[in-house]
Amino acid sequence: MPSRLSRLLRPAGIEESIGLFVLAVALLLALASAVFAHDYAAGGLRIEHPWARATPAGAKVAGGYLVVRNTGAAADRLLGGEAPFAGGVELHEMKVENGVMTMRPLADGVDVPAGGTVTFAPGGYHVMFVDLKAGLVAGERHAGALLFEKAGRVEVEWAVEALGARAPAAAEGHGDHGAHDHDAHDHGHGG
Repeated sequence: MPSRLSRLLRPAGIEESIGLFVLAVALLLALASAVFAHDYAAGGLRIEHPWARATPAGAKVAGGYLVVRNTGAAADRLLGGEAPFAGGVELHEMKVENGVMTMRPLADGVDVPAGGTVTFAPGGYHVMFVDLKAGLVAGERHAGALLFEKAGRVEVEWAVEALGARAPAAAEGHGDHGAHDHDAHDHGHGG
C-alpha cells in the first residue's frame, strides 16, 4: 500500500511538476490574501479593511478608516461604533473650505446610499476613537463593531497601520483610495 501511495503522490513528468507548483503557489496566495484582507458583510453592506493609525506615546485619540459599499436596494446609515480599546467612538468629517481645514463631528451618522460607496480615509470622513485606553501599535489588531441604522451591529477588527499611514499597507503604492482625501496634515487628532 505505501508504494502505491508514493506512486500516486510522485509526479510522473515535468507537466505534472509544473502543475503541482502552480497549485502550491495558488494555495499560498489564497492563504496570504485571507490573512491580509479582512472584509465583512451585513446584508447588502460590504465593509472593507477597517484600519487605524498607530498613535504616538500619550495620544488619547486615533483615526479609523474603511470603505462601506452598499450593494443592496435600500440606503442605510452608519451611526457609530464600539471599541473596547477606547472610551468612545465618533464619526467625523474633515474637509478644506476656502483654504481652511475644518473637522466636525457627524452626530447624525453618515448615509450609505443604495448602490453607493462611502470611503472613510485620512483627510475626509473618519472614525474617531476617543479616550484611548492604551496606544495603538502598528501590526496590532483590535476587535470592535460598527453600528448601522438598518444592518445593526457588525463586528469588525481594526488593523493598526504605521503612524501617519495614508492607506492600509496592502493599498500603499496602489494610490490612495480616499475619496475625501485633501492632503490634510494630521494635527494630532487622527483625522
